[in-house]
Amino acid sequence: DEMDGFWQMGHKPAEEYGKLAREAAKVMKLVDPSLELVVCGSSSSWMRTFPEWEATVLEITYNYVDYISLHTYLRNDEKDTATHLASPVGMDSLISTVIATCDYIKAKKRRAKSINLSFDEWNVWYHSLEDDREQEPWSIAPPLLEDIYTLEDALVVGLMLITLLKHADRIKIACLAQLVNVIAPIMTVNGGPSWRQTIYYPFLHASLYGRGRVLRPVIDSPVYENRTFGEVPIIDAIATIDEEKEVVTIFAVNRDQKDSISFEC
Repeated sequence: DEMDGFWQMGHKPAEEYGKLAREAAKVMKLVDPSLELVVCGSSSSWMRTFPEWEATVLEITYNYVDYISLHTYLRNDEKDTATHLASPVGMDSLISTVIATCDYIKAKKRRAKSINLSFDEWNVWYHSLEDDREQEPWSIAPPLLEDIYTLEDALVVGLMLITLLKHADRIKIACLAQLVNVIAPIMTVNGGPSWRQTIYYPFLHASLYGRGRVLRPVIDSPVYENRTFGEVPIIDAIATIDEEKEVVTIFAVNRDQKDSISFEC
């Protein structure tokens, strides 16, 4: 996990990690040839070694692995709602870059197999960082990373889910990190109640209704400017079709902070 990170125990350069992962994969496949294996990609797109890390690791491990991992956490430290709502555009760029890197190595090696993506850490995370710095040393089980989420964060999580669905042909694993208390949709207290945070609801709706196949719509939407991502469509959307139940579901988010938008299909 995040073997490119200097903060990791066992951190290694890409070539050294790739060789270790390849040999481990060989042994695991000998024990059970049906195993599907994930090799560690970059911990974030802001790492200086991204996406060279992916290319190097896949060059070494391509024949023995099935997925490469990627992570992202979106944040709003500047309290800039317009940019926060646009930030899943950066997530989309991350995904496209990793797919392009996988396909480059596939072409270079002249292989028929495609490497798919395991997006095994994603969420909004920034609220609790200052609180965590104020923890007393050697506290017993202190609260850590317990973000309290807003409606704005729920919209961003919804946009992240739309982004994941847009790439469902290549993203075969996607894990919200985490599930309870730690940057989580569900909160609890010892001996007390549990409750749902705002980000619980877009995740719930995607799970319940995002079934079947993905239909990528062509969207005609006005755009708006923001501090980081340039012109971004005000409307982002994706659709799914459940042919067995004969149901089409549309997931859509309006990024306009003031006005509702008429939406026609």
